[in-house]
Order: sequence, then C-alpha cells, then structure tokens
Amino acid sequence: MSRHRTLVLFVAAAVLFGTSFVGIKAAIGSVPPVLFAAFRVDVAAVVLLTLVAVRGGYWLPRTRADALGILASAAFVLGANNVFLFLGQQHATTGAAAVMYSIMPVASPVFAVLLLDDARISAVDAAGILLGLVGVVVIVGPESVLGGGSVGQALIVCSALSVAFGTVLLKRVGPSIGTLPQTAWAMAAAAVGIHAASLGLGESIAQVAWSPELVAAILYVGMPATAAAYPVYFALLAEAGPVRGNLVAYAMPVVATVTGWAFLGESVSPATVLGFGVILSGFILVQRDSVARVVGLRGSVPAEAE
Repeated sequence: MSRHRTLVLFVAAAVLFGTSFVGIKAAIGSVPPVLFAAFRVDVAAVVLLTLVAVRGGYWLPRTRADALGILASAAFVLGANNVFLFLGQQHATTGAAAVMYSIMPVASPVFAVLLLDDARISAVDAAGILLGLVGVVVIVGPESVLGGGSVGQALIVCSALSVAFGTVLLKRVGPSIGTLPQTAWAMAAAAVGIHAASLGLGESIAQVAWSPELVAAILYVGMPATAAAYPVYFALLAEAGPVRGNLVAYAMPVVATVTGWAFLGESVSPATVLGFGVILSGFILVQRDSVARVVGLRGSVPAEAE
C-alpha cells in the first residue's frame, strides 16, 4: 500500500508540476514575472487555508518545529523557488526549464550531508553529482557559462537548488503538523514575501495586460498546479524522503516537453536532450543502490536501512 501510494503521489506531482511550466510560459509576457508568481501563491493560499479551516483538527501550528517547518517551506520551497523560476522562464522554453530543474535530485544529497546526521557521500556519489553539473553546462552551453550568458537557465538552477535545500531542511526540522495545513500556512507566508520582492523590483499591477487567457493561466497555475500540486509534493516527501521524493524532477521534463509541444508549439534542442541524459546518469550513480533494487539486481533490504 505504501509503495502504491508513493507511485500515485509521484505521478500526480510530475503531471501537475510539469504542466505548470506551460501555464507559466503561456502568460509570462502579459504580467510582470514575480507578480505572476505572487498571484500563483495568492490563489493557492486562499484555497488551502479555506480548506484546512473548514476541515478543522490539527491545522494551527502548535510547536516550534511546526513554525520552523512552515518558514522553511515558505522561504525556500515556495518563495525563492517561485521568484527564480518565474524570472527564469522569461528566457527559457518549458522543456528547457523543466530539464534545468532536474539538477534538484543531484543537489539534494549534498544538502542532506550538510544538514542530516545520517547522510554520507562517497567518491562515486561525488562523481554522480559532478556529472549532474556537467549536464547543466551541456544544456546552457560552455560558452554561456564562461561568458556569463543564459541568465534564464541560471535562475532556474537557483530555483531548483532552493527547493533541494528547503526540502532537506524541512526533513531536519521534522514538523508534526499535517502536510495540508503546513502547505497552506507556507503559501500564506510565501505570498507576503513574493509580493514584497515584486514591489522591490518595481513591478506594479498596472503593468498587467488583463485578458481571459491570462486569468485562465493564473487560475490553472494557482489551483491545480499549486494548490493541488504542493500538498501532493509534500506528501511525497513525507512518504519517500527528500532525496528520493525529489526524483520527481526527472519526470517533469517529459510532461513539460510534451505539453509545451502540444499547446505552445515548442521544440527541444539536441543539447537539452543530451544534457538531460548526462544529469540522469549522475542521478543513477548517486542513487545506484535504489536503482539496482528497482530493476531487480539486488534483493530487498531491511526496513531500517530503507
């Protein structure tokens, strides 16, 4: 039952987050990017806070760990992540943006070593992490890295690193509050921070070119792709842990690329495909034991080891 639940959460998160890249890209030219991110979180915060208030139960934070978990989620998984992502998607296709996000599962073990007492990195792990970085360079282009170009891709990498750090930090804090209320309060806190960042960048609601398409994009990105996606994602993290849970980033590019091609007419460059393959190779090195068990090359291990 646990494995079935994990698989359902994994697929749901991949589809919801993968299609969010298309929703963002479709409307990013009609609204200032960080203000668009704020609208996304506003919608989700209203929906989720209403839901948890109606449900009742343990929905108010009670402990220091609850408060720290909400702040960690708001600051890194929601706040910095969405600011960098929306800024970056001005200069990247949906497929490329989702592929850049694939650095997240490679970065998660690094942060785990820094923040979690029982995490270790071997020489092979280090080689896998290095391969992941090489894959990012392949996608962006060596000349862009050396010349300081490809700002959009760099911002999306910062977004992915923010999520990787925030999810491992959340694991270290270990809040007791449920996934749904934690997400709701984190949305509310993140909304305040993202609106502040938008104002700091000189963005204004007067710059928004309102249209039915823009409203539809905000509602889609704010509700299924945020209000539904993030509770599913946090539930996946609680079920599988930050290192394994963040593997969903490898399924996002497939969903984003297909939907970007279908709805926006986008294509994927050979460098993007090659870079994703290199990043995936790095992941296989870092998570070689888990991969071996999945394909049946190794027997099961005790629950304590899992």
